[in-house]
Amino acid sequence: MGQEFIGAGWAFPLRTDRTGGIALVHDQREIEESIHLILATSPGERPMRPEFGCAVHDYVFAPADAATAGDIAYVVRVALNRWEPRIDLENVLVHFDGVDDGVLLIDIQYTIRGTNDPRNLVFPFYVIPRNGEERDY
Repeated sequence: MGQEFIGAGWAFPLRTDRTGGIALVHDQREIEESIHLILATSPGERPMRPEFGCAVHDYVFAPADAATAGDIAYVVRVALNRWEPRIDLENVLVHFDGVDDGVLLIDIQYTIRGTNDPRNLVFPFYVIPRNGEERDY
């Protein structure tokens, strides 16, 4: 399986290249941007493809605890398995940022199909912390 499998796509966010054309990304960068796009899109956001995206946005007002972390890992796994066929998802781990109580770090571990090239991508996700709430984990 060659580079044709990975392909090329528009850069995200949409921008122009130095010649004034639409900027393209290739290879592994194209897959990384695709993962970001899937996770940053809420289902229902795209009128012509209402099921596209990840339900992670349903957890913005959820408490930053282990149950929420497990739920987020599940919805990320479901979305990536459905919408990014070029990767084999190895693991999705959700960690709490030690500095900011409102940040969950989603660590996505995957390999590009047809290669033996393990990769990971960390996607920050922000929850709205409750005032005066202390973490108990």
